[in-house]
Amino acid sequence: MKKYIALLVSCSIGSAYAQNYDLLLQGGRVVDAKNGIAAIRDVAIKEGRIAAVAPKIDPGQALKTINVAGLYVSPGLIDIHVHVFAGTGERGSYAGDSSVYPDGYTFRNGVTTVADAGSSGYRNFEDFKDRIIDRARTRVLVFLNIVGNGMRGGRYENDLKDMEAAPTAAMAMKHKDIVVGVKTAHYSGPEWTPVEHAVEAGTAAKIPVMVDFGNDHPERPLADLVTKKLRPGDIYTHCYSGLRHELTDNGKVNPGMVEGRKRGVIFDVGHGGGSFAWRIATPAIKQGFLPDSISTDLHVSSAAGGMKDMLNVMSKFLALGLSADDVIAKSTWNPAREIKREELGNLSVGAIADVAVLRVEKGKFGFLDMYGARLDGAQKFVAEMTIKGGKVVYDLNGLGRPAWTTLPKDYLYFADPRWDAVSPARGGRGGAAKK
Repeated sequence: MKKYIALLVSCSIGSAYAQNYDLLLQGGRVVDAKNGIAAIRDVAIKEGRIAAVAPKIDPGQALKTINVAGLYVSPGLIDIHVHVFAGTGERGSYAGDSSVYPDGYTFRNGVTTVADAGSSGYRNFEDFKDRIIDRARTRVLVFLNIVGNGMRGGRYENDLKDMEAAPTAAMAMKHKDIVVGVKTAHYSGPEWTPVEHAVEAGTAAKIPVMVDFGNDHPERPLADLVTKKLRPGDIYTHCYSGLRHELTDNGKVNPGMVEGRKRGVIFDVGHGGGSFAWRIATPAIKQGFLPDSISTDLHVSSAAGGMKDMLNVMSKFLALGLSADDVIAKSTWNPAREIKREELGNLSVGAIADVAVLRVEKGKFGFLDMYGARLDGAQKFVAEMTIKGGKVVYDLNGLGRPAWTTLPKDYLYFADPRWDAVSPARGGRGGAAKK
């Protein structure tokens, strides 16, 4: 009997030593633009970090192994244009009812990080932080609106007196772990003041500016914005809207955008409910003007319209002829660099283990633009699994789960909390690591 117990102890110790990893994703096509990887690889995770990426990793070294053959394994997706300042009860406001709670839209789409694009300004950012950011399982970063009151409607967003660079920069620097940029948006007048003050704040805080250029005016043409007013690294969003002469009258990409890109200005999709048209995107891409980053402009109405969600927007670029690898790069490493968060968006050893496991489904699919016009496509991204901070937070088809018929008849929660945050043992519903 003593020999039997000793053998059990020995096996347990040996097993513990062998399990160098909490989770192993086996046999997927890893797409990691930072490290130039686009190949079949195994990915091992330990204590919330990427521990190894290699052609073959011994599954005996892992506490949990999940077969992801035939699927794409990418860094967790990063959506740098969303509106998630929900819960205030303010009607008709992106600091209120027009925003969505992030967690219901992120993990099921492979998204682990979002950047709210100007819903709050310096006056109400800390309410946003307490109400949403600190409570979300999704990593929520922020572009702070140059308008102190944030994106609360025209009465606020057209108030030039509330566009103050100094307090905006001060709030950004106070919360530099969260605030990644300054946003100007929706201004209806002809003045350059919103852009100039946003750039002033961004320069003081050493962060980029994102511009939704508001109403089109001949006094402030798009070409001047991207060739004279914005700095290298600043972001022009809604680049395929067609609302501000992104194409010339003869159907060519605005020469100012081409020159702006040469200067280092970033061009972001920012699809939204009214900022993406096939008649603009299709000829622009045929002329070689691809987006630097893919983002949704997620809010209540865009989620119910042609935009829908991050994977739907990414799928549109498959339909436009981009490769899956390229689309993934524009949704991971590119936006991570744009917001200067290079610890995200990659699968380097030691990096935060945010991972999206994606399937490219084949079939016949229709994709809508802002006007309801359809482009047919033959491929669509689907999120099979999302991992945040080393733990599974979404598992569409139960890739990491046993069939119920293989379990005891009175089974309860059984998954190990070292890799599972969906239904881990000893605590019921799981929670992903915050940062």
